[in-house]
Amino acid sequence: MALKVLTLVASLALAALPAAAQLSGTVRSAAEGAMEGVLVSAQREGGTITVTVVSDAAGRFAFPANRLGPGRHALSVRAAGYRLASPAEVTVRGATTAALELAPSDDLASQLTNAEWLASMPGTEADKHFLRNCVNCHTLRQPLFSAHDHAGFVGVQERMATYAPASGLHIPQRPLADRISNQGPAAAAARMAVFQRQATYLARVNLGSREAWPYPLRPFPRPSGRATRVVITEYDLPEQTRMPHDVVLTGDGTVWYNSFTEQLLGRLDPATGEVREYRVPELKPDAPKGSLALRPDAEGQLWLGLSYQGGVARFNPRTESFRMYPLPANLQANHTQTTEVEPRHLHVDGKVWIEDSGTYSIYQMDVATGAIQVHQPFPIPSPNIYDITTDPQNNVYFTVFGRGDIGRVDARTGQIRIWPTPTPNSNPRRGTLDERGRFWFGEFAGNRIGMFDTRTETFREFIPPTPFSFPYDAVADRNGEVWTGNMMTDRITRLNPENGQMVEYPLPRSTNVRRVFVDNRTTPVTFWVGSNHGASVVRLEPLD
Repeated sequence: MALKVLTLVASLALAALPAAAQLSGTVRSAAEGAMEGVLVSAQREGGTITVTVVSDAAGRFAFPANRLGPGRHALSVRAAGYRLASPAEVTVRGATTAALELAPSDDLASQLTNAEWLASMPGTEADKHFLRNCVNCHTLRQPLFSAHDHAGFVGVQERMATYAPASGLHIPQRPLADRISNQGPAAAAARMAVFQRQATYLARVNLGSREAWPYPLRPFPRPSGRATRVVITEYDLPEQTRMPHDVVLTGDGTVWYNSFTEQLLGRLDPATGEVREYRVPELKPDAPKGSLALRPDAEGQLWLGLSYQGGVARFNPRTESFRMYPLPANLQANHTQTTEVEPRHLHVDGKVWIEDSGTYSIYQMDVATGAIQVHQPFPIPSPNIYDITTDPQNNVYFTVFGRGDIGRVDARTGQIRIWPTPTPNSNPRRGTLDERGRFWFGEFAGNRIGMFDTRTETFREFIPPTPFSFPYDAVADRNGEVWTGNMMTDRITRLNPENGQMVEYPLPRSTNVRRVFVDNRTTPVTFWVGSNHGASVVRLEPLD
């Protein structure tokens, strides 16, 4: 009945909402009264699109016109420590209103983000830092809700260490090259010592045989102010196995995504949620499947880095056909891992750049002839060359994930230069050059957004306000603002580099963020990302 009847107070509050609102209302609880920063989501019955808005300081929320189709919608909320007092559905017919009452949650643990778990758990940063790696394949819920003891956690780590990074809960995959068993007794003993230490900590902080966790759970404050002025749309993909690592828009506005553990390229119609998927040919049937990179070239053709498949693919949207580019035999091995491909300035000299995480190499491939020039920034064994991006002359810049460097390979001469980041061992992960020649990147271990000015060869760093953010990627929009996301906080960060101010927009559910994308054609700009563990594509539209 709370959804059908509005009190006089709620009616007065709604008077200030936009006249064009399709569904509007208020959120309150007995403990707080009107509640700011509550995410209110609506999904049409039988639909695959969920639209979310956030309540303001007066507890009001409003869905813009034409975002919800007519019919019955299930409503849900995200506000740590609270739940809907009763299940909520509403039938949208024209301008519709709803008053939502929240009650205390009896399962706070299931509502915490990865970052909130890290903030809650006892111990030092040195105790917890290894948990950043867990969220590559799953959330912290898996180890922390488990009943494993010390010995159990040692066994789990031994098993998980055999999986390829291109793995997930639904599709674990093992690489062709077993590097662990070939490392020798000294390396095996060192690895086991690490497993033992980590197992000791995990058995200390997980649920185990206890009835509750042996430390208080500490959710972060809800968003407020400008962070509530946002509309978020989530598009469910056809199967739960989909892991959309990258989401990009081509010049015609078409939305494309790849899958981290499957040979798939997908096309999404954001107006209807309709999805069409294309099967990417296999180059190595016995190797792990999936792609890590998806980038368009200047002609709108899509290139995929096929990781353990040992090559790259080009997809022509007009003919809906693939052309495959396997590495030549002399560069193929069981540990080959062509994770990144950079074709955006292919038109300059006819060459695309490819990164091989298996050999820590960067390849410069002539598309017409297939000839490849190999660039080796470091002697083997070396830190991992992680991401690559090009400037207008098709010179390539790269991140060094194994420690804390930004590098450059000159496209014409092959000269390599390296610049260390101000924060040691910051583990730069992914990034993009802006129009002013500034390379923006996520400093995953450094918990910073990094910027390297390629003209002055100087760095700047920015620390997100939410603890344990660990930025993964960063991209500048047409206004000079910078956007980033991560695998921990379920928040998208918007940075103004001129004054250092940041806005953190909340996401409606646990969202494992990898590569990020900004559509500069809209006003304000629109942010896109894949939920790598949630089998969905996310569109975030700031309202200012």
